[in-house]
Amino acid sequence: MYRRIMKRNCILLGILLLTGSEAYAQYRMDLGIKTGASNYLGDIGGNQSTRKDFLSDIKLGETRASLGAFFRYRLMKQISIVSSYNYGRIAGADYLSSNPGRRYRNLDFRNDIHELAVQAEFYFLTFNDLGRSYLFENNFRAYVSIGTALFYHDPKTFYEGTWVDLRPLKTEGENTAYSKVCVAVPMSLGFYFTIKKSYRIGWDICWRKTFTDYLDDVSGQYASPKALRSPLAIELANRTGELKPPESFANNYLPGNKRGDPTHDDAYIFSTINFSYVFLGRGGWRYRSTWQKHEFLKRRKKIMRVRF
Repeated sequence: MYRRIMKRNCILLGILLLTGSEAYAQYRMDLGIKTGASNYLGDIGGNQSTRKDFLSDIKLGETRASLGAFFRYRLMKQISIVSSYNYGRIAGADYLSSNPGRRYRNLDFRNDIHELAVQAEFYFLTFNDLGRSYLFENNFRAYVSIGTALFYHDPKTFYEGTWVDLRPLKTEGENTAYSKVCVAVPMSLGFYFTIKKSYRIGWDICWRKTFTDYLDDVSGQYASPKALRSPLAIELANRTGELKPPESFANNYLPGNKRGDPTHDDAYIFSTINFSYVFLGRGGWRYRSTWQKHEFLKRRKKIMRVRF
């Protein structure tokens, strides 16, 4: 009799746990918003030494706001696909740099980035049942992700009390203006908590590798004034005269000399806090009543007391 009862209870527990696991698996979709900070790595601003890759040359004082919306779908146990729209403003100013060569160059910009992205999230750390309630209501996931993005940008500079579009001016004497629509590769590290199966809160930092060097309108050499097409282009291509650099620096800003670094493309970064609502997928299951939930807990506790 004892074995029969124990066997029956074990079968019941297995059914309930499988049902709970299936219910957990059905929560595949969430829709959310995010907000945070944006910054960039490029030719303008930066720190004391010459341009360096990644975070070491970012000027934190030029951090601006970002926001976005996203949809996430659990493709399988350890992989999700995330599509998103992201907006962020990036900015830079040479007068903030501690590098004298950059400071006397005296360029500045701001650029509003509008981005559509698709990424695959890979979960490398998962806790499916925080608090060990056996209800699978709360969980934690940490992930890395990579994908592709299409973004729109249009750099401007502040001149005589207003923001001026730089792209039409072709400040480096280029024959064809660079594109406003470009491709990037977003690479993220983040995590999120699921609360009561229905809500998620998380944090994400995403580095965007781009294939353009003109987020800040700076890339190559100083152009000859004869190669520039308007008086405004001449004024904004070389602004060192506004600061009157010492003679030891004056020759650095003549036509043909280095204005930017064409060997490195620009990059931008978003760091955001995100909030989302989880949708019950097709075939999902919820407790139909408080009694059903309590009955499950009572049976689970009773079975756990059995010693095998």
